[in-house]
Amino acid sequence: MQDFLNVTVLAVLQGVAEFLPISSSGHLVIGQHLLGMNPPGMRLEVFLHVGTLASIFVFYRRPIASIFTGLFASDAERRREAWGYVAKIMVSALPAVAIYFPFKKSIDDMFENARMVGALLMFTGAVLAGTRFLPRGQRPVGFLRALLMGCGQAIAILPGVSRSGMTLAAARAGRVSPEAAAEFSFLMSAPLIAGDALLHILKAVKATPEELVGEPSWGVVAFGAVIAAVVGYFSLAILLRTLRGRGFWLFGPYCVIVGLLVVCFCK
Repeated sequence: MQDFLNVTVLAVLQGVAEFLPISSSGHLVIGQHLLGMNPPGMRLEVFLHVGTLASIFVFYRRPIASIFTGLFASDAERRREAWGYVAKIMVSALPAVAIYFPFKKSIDDMFENARMVGALLMFTGAVLAGTRFLPRGQRPVGFLRALLMGCGQAIAILPGVSRSGMTLAAARAGRVSPEAAAEFSFLMSAPLIAGDALLHILKAVKATPEELVGEPSWGVVAFGAVIAAVVGYFSLAILLRTLRGRGFWLFGPYCVIVGLLVVCFCK
């Protein structure tokens, strides 16, 4: 029963914070420090990411299907647009790949420092609050804007920095329309989330039996993945509604306050 409760908390936290601009990595670190929660095991961590990845595919199933069929369409114009969209996603991934692998060890060490996470969460909040003063636009996502959003995604490798917050703030700076910004932000994250899940799967496959001691059962892990997927789906819907309105910047003060509390009271 305790396993189900722990996994439920982690799955809800993952589903909410993965998509709302409040930093899932930051909240997991803060939760572990303040509530004495244990880090999720390798198996559970993989499936929580798979759950949130599934929510992206379900929520954006129509544009994904349109892109996929467009890649092989007989219509040359439609085929060009589909391949162009895929190329933009590939371009957006370059900054994160360029930063993560050379500095992986230093970045991983930051997850052990709650105050660092709090400071970076305050940085996220400042960026989000600043979007209130950026003009709204209706431009599409071009290659330069895709690269700009990719740079935001690269910064969000740091714990406490929100991936969706940085990419959507970058899109706002580029005057991208809210709908196009949200769709591209989460579709561009899909390859990186899938890649991260694959790395964890390979790590779990190579793990010794001793390293897997204490892992939740497969049933509990599957339950966590479903919870993360369902919560993630509704989080996406909430974020899209927020982007269409005027309240996106309000996530900023929340992040600043939480980050400040962590810096002041966490060791």
